[in-house]
Amino acid sequence: QVQLQESGPGLVKSSQTLSLTCTVSGGSITTNYWSWIRQPPGKGLEWMGAISSSGNTYYSPSLKSRTSISRDTSKNQCTLQLSSVTPEDTAMYYCARDYGGTVSDDWGQGTQVTVSS
Repeated sequence: QVQLQESGPGLVKSSQTLSLTCTVSGGSITTNYWSWIRQPPGKGLEWMGAISSSGNTYYSPSLKSRTSISRDTSKNQCTLQLSSVTPEDTAMYYCARDYGGTVSDDWGQGTQVTVSS
C-alpha cells in the first residue's frame, strides 16, 4: 500500500519561497501522477499542481506563476516550491497520488504551513 509523507518548514516569512517534500513509500514516484493540494483555514481544498510519471508538470492557472513541482527519483520524492508567499498562502498542504486527472484516496497526512507577515 502506498504511503505519502509531507515534510517542510512549518513557518515561512512573507516574500520567501516555500519548499515542501513528499516522500513516497510502497510505490514508485515514476508510476502515476502526484498532486499537491492545499486547504487554507476555513476554506475548501485547492489543487495546486501535479507531476506525471514521466516528469511532466501541470499547474493550476491561478498559481502557475509561483509554483514549481519537481521530483528526485533516487529518493522517491517530489517537491513543491511556492515563491513570493503571503499570509494568504497559510494552509495545510497535502500530496496525493493522482491517476492522471483524478486524485486518488491515497493522501499524506498533510503539513501545516503558516506564512508570517
